[in-house]
Amino acid sequence: MDRASLVIGYRVRGKCDRSRYHGSEMKNTARILNGIEIAAEIKAEVAAEVRALQAEGITPGLVVVLVGHVAASEIYVRSKVKTSAESITTDEMLALIADLNARDEVDGILIQLPLPGHVDTRRLLEAVSPEKDVDGFHPINAGRLQSGRPALAPCTPAGILEILRRSKLPIAGQHAVVLGRSDIVGKPAAMMLLNAHATVTVCHSKTVDIGRYTRDADILVAAIGRPGFVTAEMVKPGATLIDVGINRLTDAAEVERFFPGDAERAAQLARRGSTLVGDIHPAAFALSGAFTPVPGGVGALTIAMLMHNTVQAAKARRGGRGKA
Repeated sequence: MDRASLVIGYRVRGKCDRSRYHGSEMKNTARILNGIEIAAEIKAEVAAEVRALQAEGITPGLVVVLVGHVAASEIYVRSKVKTSAESITTDEMLALIADLNARDEVDGILIQLPLPGHVDTRRLLEAVSPEKDVDGFHPINAGRLQSGRPALAPCTPAGILEILRRSKLPIAGQHAVVLGRSDIVGKPAAMMLLNAHATVTVCHSKTVDIGRYTRDADILVAAIGRPGFVTAEMVKPGATLIDVGINRLTDAAEVERFFPGDAERAAQLARRGSTLVGDIHPAAFALSGAFTPVPGGVGALTIAMLMHNTVQAAKARRGGRGKA
């Protein structure tokens, strides 16, 4: 791996094929927002920044802490990570984070979520130095984001904004509806869209008649963690659909329900034992003006923004302390 690609690698392959998301009989003009291509642009920019820093004697350093073996986490992190045993305590983790905070060569610390139930997640996230908090979860960074000040922003919401901006899709004045209110995606995504001058509605599990809101959305961000939750009847024609969901389908009947007649998906299920679907039903994409596919959409941006945040952290911390 080129040293300019930081200490974490994530290889993505292939192009987004429209036929994978729509039946051949559909006449769809929706634009596919190819996260793989946009992520490649960002990674190239990051690599150039890393080379410039290395010329000053600075190599950005990222440490990813993965506790236990969580399947959802291992989809996200596929590189060299520090893995701890399931039996590790919160105090041991706090000591590890304190050590990483003190190491000058470490610019970014990412604690991969979810953590095992016996570990105090909030204490650990708040223990990470805000200047090394490349996932943007520390309350100080969350507060800066809310007040519109420069901050390390959560990677997935930041990736969503990059998709919209680099695709030259309007944000200001648009009605953006966010499904989900998690601290990781929903809340920061809503805040970033609001900072970009969208009118924002947040829906969640207690919202009555969610479709009433989604049908009015110019931009719909689905991060609710339920496969195919957003159906075609819930989508405003021409809307931009941002699908954050990553849900595994392991049952042939489910795959046929979401991807009827899709031989490639059926073959993928037979070969791998699963296939992925987002929080938006694939049939809804045909009504959209633009959409992010799953896979190949928001997920690719998440890794790219992690790299971006690590470089920004290194520049802020060590930018003036390289070679004379």
